[in-house]
Amino acid sequence: MGKSSEESTDCNEKLIGILKLLTPLQVYILAHLRQANIDYAKSIARMIEMPIEKVAESLEELEKLGIIERTHGAAIKRTEARFKLSSEVRKHHTYYRLTKEGKHMLRTIKTNNLLGEYLSSISGYNNALELLIFLKKARYEHAATISRVFSVNLEDARSILRSLVKLNLIVECKPKVLKRKHRKAKPKKETRTQHKYYRLSRLGELLLRYYM
Repeated sequence: MGKSSEESTDCNEKLIGILKLLTPLQVYILAHLRQANIDYAKSIARMIEMPIEKVAESLEELEKLGIIERTHGAAIKRTEARFKLSSEVRKHHTYYRLTKEGKHMLRTIKTNNLLGEYLSSISGYNNALELLIFLKKARYEHAATISRVFSVNLEDARSILRSLVKLNLIVECKPKVLKRKHRKAKPKKETRTQHKYYRLSRLGELLLRYYM
């Protein structure tokens, strides 16, 4: 017999509770493993452009939560590891794959469009997802423009941006004059104004790509 509606709701609420404890990197890893089937820390770190130590730590934490598991074998066949480089086919790595619970969590996030709720929860800003989408379109932007677009005062905008930087969702660019072609949302009168700019990180880009 299938689960009752009440049991299904309780299960989803439990998964959502676990989701809010995860870092953006860990949420990305779920999607990565869904596409790769199985993969290892170095490969994921290369894809996400982050230190392998941070990725390895995230994998271990996800394993403890029962969301992913190690898969054993002296050498993983290329057909199993979809992202595996041919030069590394015979190298020994610690491989991971999604567990049944991990697959269910990933499906729940996508089916219920939970990325926005998750980002709001971890950043403390209700429009965090919309801000990331805005930066994806604008490519580069500064706090003053974000303050105007999202109707928040400048200090709040800066605080939100700092929070997103700490979460590795966006990165701060060196203050410089950017050409108009590099900033799709840039007003013409500000073309020569120097600001501290922000753009999506590689992690931010991939989260939007996989979950939107």
